[in-house]
Amino acid sequence: MQHSVSEITGANLRRRTRYAGVFLFLLAAFCAIVVLNINIGSVPIPVSKIAKIIFTGEGDARQVAIIWKIRLPRILMAAILGGALSLSGFLLQTFFSNPIAGPFVLGISSGAKMVVALTMIFFLGRFGAVSSWTLVIAAFIGSLISVGFILLLSRRLKHMAILLVGGIMIGYICSAVTDFVITFAEDADIVNLHGWSLGSFSGTSWEGVAVAAVLIGMTSVLVFFLSKPIGAYQLGEAYAQSMGVNIRAFRVALIVLSSLLSACVTAFAGPISFVGIAVPHLVKRSLNTSRPLIVIPATFLGGAVFCMACDLIARTVFAPTELNISTVTSVFGAPVVIAMMMKRHRER
Repeated sequence: MQHSVSEITGANLRRRTRYAGVFLFLLAAFCAIVVLNINIGSVPIPVSKIAKIIFTGEGDARQVAIIWKIRLPRILMAAILGGALSLSGFLLQTFFSNPIAGPFVLGISSGAKMVVALTMIFFLGRFGAVSSWTLVIAAFIGSLISVGFILLLSRRLKHMAILLVGGIMIGYICSAVTDFVITFAEDADIVNLHGWSLGSFSGTSWEGVAVAAVLIGMTSVLVFFLSKPIGAYQLGEAYAQSMGVNIRAFRVALIVLSSLLSACVTAFAGPISFVGIAVPHLVKRSLNTSRPLIVIPATFLGGAVFCMACDLIARTVFAPTELNISTVTSVFGAPVVIAMMMKRHRER
């Protein structure tokens, strides 16, 4: 009996040590990438001056402007949206009980992109400007439209592989409509939407960061409060019902929250591929657990680190030419998805 108790205590200690190690690694990586993002660019800023400029606002006027008006808002936006996209992927994977489900693969990001593009063209053509809140609402509507079609397909197509193919087709249709509209737009501001439609964190403003932080922060807190029902749902609908979870309301909550998170990403940065699939998988593998109470904050932090690192690569590798963020996330995220599919095939 004493031996079994000591084994359980040892296992718990190893588990907590593993959790702590993963979180410490993510926090260290977060801090390192923030410094690198501020330090590296067309105008290098010495690391010794970064802290002074950020905390006191003193220093060379040009460097202060670069940090506060260009690099810092972009870094924060990449972190916030990367965390949101990863969390959205985690919720969709929970909803469909499939690790390959994600906002990009299921066409949710493409639906949001289509409605945002149409909204931007309408507002820019008539008023010359469009607010961040309008873009988020438009993206949310587009996300819900795509999710609605996917749910309709899920009633007729019970096989997950076919459902994923259906989501991909919805994404292609939405992308085709978006490209058609952007191609025939005449206004210079609208033509520039082509870069946004491929995904980018450039041109981020503090206003956009504030709106994204408020919306995503509130949504992430709500997701965290759902940790217990998510944990019960992962063990099956019957078990979740026996624990008092209202399945219909819970599933609606998952869809609304995941759609809002992916809508914010699309509204501010355009569609970003593979982050919502790859990061939750890597985080769960690193932690060796699916417990939502642990996985949710780790997934958000992991998504922030992943997107900041990809954004650093996108803007520096071929400088002064800047790559689209989806190009870089695809390079690192697609192999993870392929490995997941191969593993699932071997397990069958």
